[in-house]
Amino acid sequence: MKLMRAAVVTIAFFIVLVTANITAGEKTGAFSPSVDSKGSISLPTDFRSTWAHLGTWVVTSTAAAGLGLDQTGPGTGTHSVYTQSASLKAYKKDGTWPDGAMLILEVRAMTWDDLPTGHVIVEGDVVKWLVMIKDAKGRFPKNPNWGDGWGWALFKPAGPKINASTNYKEDCLGCHEPAKASDRVFIQGYPTLR
Repeated sequence: MKLMRAAVVTIAFFIVLVTANITAGEKTGAFSPSVDSKGSISLPTDFRSTWAHLGTWVVTSTAAAGLGLDQTGPGTGTHSVYTQSASLKAYKKDGTWPDGAMLILEVRAMTWDDLPTGHVIVEGDVVKWLVMIKDAKGRFPKNPNWGDGWGWALFKPAGPKINASTNYKEDCLGCHEPAKASDRVFIQGYPTLR
């Protein structure tokens, strides 16, 4: 009988432990399945086929110079931005990004060609991905890739599982400072938001 009670107590303790771990995992995942408990950000692999496309910018150089322009600018390429459908719906409803919204900027090299339609720019290989995750609660104050209301990440094709950003203030914020008034997102380039 004592052995039976000990077994029941052990099983009950195990069930409580497993339930606590599952609940803790759900709370973390409820914010974003792409963020772990320390604030490390991972790049989703299916965003191009399952997320909403907000728009694409074509960056030719630091200054426009005509059709024969070489690819000389630091951000040269096509810049396509994606977000989850629920985040898009929430933004269109009240003009703010909901907590946990994720924006992915995919930068691709571009090639030039002459087709019957005219001189065209064609997307090439991926150069990098930039990720922003809305953090309305300031969840990771000690993580240098979190601040100004967002989590920030930079991924390169050679290591798409490693965040190449070491500090968002040095690696990301400079480009987003001009968009401070619109929550650091260049919304004017995304017709899907209108």
